[in-house]
Amino acid sequence: MNSLDIDVIRTALDWQSRGQRVVMGTVVRTWGSAPRPPGSLMVIRDDGQVAGSVSGGCIEDDLIGRVARGELALRKPETTTYGETAEESRRFGLPCGGTVQLVLEPLSPASQLRELLAAIEGHQRVQRRLDMATGLAQLAPADEGDRVRFDGQMLTTVHGPRLRLLIIGGGQLSRYLATMAVMLDYQVTVCEPREEYHEGWERMEGVALSTTMPDDLVLAMRLDEHSAVVAVTHDPKLDDLALMEALRTPAFYVGALGSLQNNAKRRERLREFDVSEEEAARLHGPVGLNLGALTPPEIAMSIVAEMTAIRRGMDLSGPLSNWSGSKTVCLTC
Repeated sequence: MNSLDIDVIRTALDWQSRGQRVVMGTVVRTWGSAPRPPGSLMVIRDDGQVAGSVSGGCIEDDLIGRVARGELALRKPETTTYGETAEESRRFGLPCGGTVQLVLEPLSPASQLRELLAAIEGHQRVQRRLDMATGLAQLAPADEGDRVRFDGQMLTTVHGPRLRLLIIGGGQLSRYLATMAVMLDYQVTVCEPREEYHEGWERMEGVALSTTMPDDLVLAMRLDEHSAVVAVTHDPKLDDLALMEALRTPAFYVGALGSLQNNAKRRERLREFDVSEEEAARLHGPVGLNLGALTPPEIAMSIVAEMTAIRRGMDLSGPLSNWSGSKTVCLTC
């Protein structure tokens, strides 16, 4: 499965190859409650076909009609804003008086989309700068952050993997977890020193297999605040090696599969390896939200759901958090 950016860009290039006019819309600013964040992409074909989304359905129909009628972005990029008035918010169904500003760009070879796609498919993070006056785009490596910047003259966006996920273990659950994470724009590395779990990983797009020992790999990856680590082998010799190093990094999420009892014992073991009490408390274990998950795909979904909630700053003290209440057993143990 490809990330949203890849799907939208591939579709735009396919349409262009057939000689059709294509306009790309990018969310550049939002005020109030908006359905899509800055950086969201949508492409509109001259006959009204679309790919991607900029509002979750609130303004798409109006945009499609205006582009198809040739009212927007005929020769150079321009901006348009929805929800500037209360009447517009009601008309387009924008929630809570939200406002969305878009840059609409008529695509051409100067847009550098083919080069951008090649970089993203090569798992590079790329900065794209669009000159509003000329429609010329320039690409450069993106050093940090995934912010959208727009000053009226220049639009800067960042594409490619924004997040990293290190999975310890190459079993069945890891395959579902890796697939879902790639869909969410994670650059996924699977750490699996055991040869018997290597089969098939080379065919998974967007996933790298490493046979390095987990503690050495965590150190080599230099995990930052855009990184997550999930240990799922049930083998302390592998899981604990990764966790004792990962908990000392700025990684926004570190989790381990297992029951409440097993994770309590794991925290005790980690303390013996000079992991501080504060560092051990960062461990999400049992891993994942309490969704009543039973199967590997369901458990993988609960893990990526918790990772997403943590990354978005959600309060997880409620009933879905970390197998709370009477849910005391990891059903895969």
